[in-house]
Amino acid sequence: MTIADPILPVVPVTESAPAPSRQPNRFMDFCRQQPLGAVSFVIIFMMMFAGFFSPLVAPYDPLAIDFASLLAPPSADHWCGTDAYGRDICSRLIYGSRTALVIGFTSSFVGSSVGAILGIASAYFGGKIDDWIQRFVDILLAFPLIVLALVVVAAFRKFSVGGVDVNLIVAIAIPIIPRVARVVRAAALSVRVAPYVDAARAAGYSHTRIIFRHMAPNVVAPYLIMLTAFIAQAILAEASLSFLGLGVTEPTAAWGLMLSGNAADFYRQAPWMILFPGIAISLAVFAFNLFGDSLRDFLDPRFKV
Repeated sequence: MTIADPILPVVPVTESAPAPSRQPNRFMDFCRQQPLGAVSFVIIFMMMFAGFFSPLVAPYDPLAIDFASLLAPPSADHWCGTDAYGRDICSRLIYGSRTALVIGFTSSFVGSSVGAILGIASAYFGGKIDDWIQRFVDILLAFPLIVLALVVVAAFRKFSVGGVDVNLIVAIAIPIIPRVARVVRAAALSVRVAPYVDAARAAGYSHTRIIFRHMAPNVVAPYLIMLTAFIAQAILAEASLSFLGLGVTEPTAAWGLMLSGNAADFYRQAPWMILFPGIAISLAVFAFNLFGDSLRDFLDPRFKV
């Protein structure tokens, strides 16, 4: 005699909708974990907004000369006063942010990108290629950033494309190359010996595929950090070269240019001609440096608590 299996009721299976996967909001995580970085991002965003929408934001034409308002102090009509030609300083500061951002970002992007390429190639190929690249990097590192920029901008003929001073951008980008190359090379060396890179070589993949599919994505974090940090150095270098008369020239609105010329002659009579451009340069450099440090702390897992 056998015991029959109990007959269980058949329950129809209904397909339930999959639970929505929560996509992490990296920007909100960054703002929550790095409050100072969020503040610096707000400052940078305001600079970008003022620079790209200068005709809408600026109260006056930055090139308009008003002889009736020469060296006028800050007032309701001119928030930051006027210069020796009666030009509104606030408007020139707003238009100067466009000059600083275009030259600063372009120089940092070109220098960081070339440096990243050299750093990855040096780490991947090694041998004589690594030696030659590193000796070239050592030569460039022997000169301070501003000194090397002075040499380059004085050695090459000045030319511009679309109103942008290409010679100045190249002069600032060249000193950035070796500094980024060293950092990216150090990060790429640890990726070079990874098992998946050895597996890609064993599978017969080309050097280009291994570099761009396996090595380059793993050095994006240090590249972005260096790119952001060197924007501040590029802005400071552009202001220094313009102050020395080797950068942007009149009548273009540029922060460094606003500190030279008549500003040095009337700094006692009209201190606002030096005060406000100096604040703009300091605030921009501070914001980009602080944002770069916060981005490093956010992307580097060693700083995770």
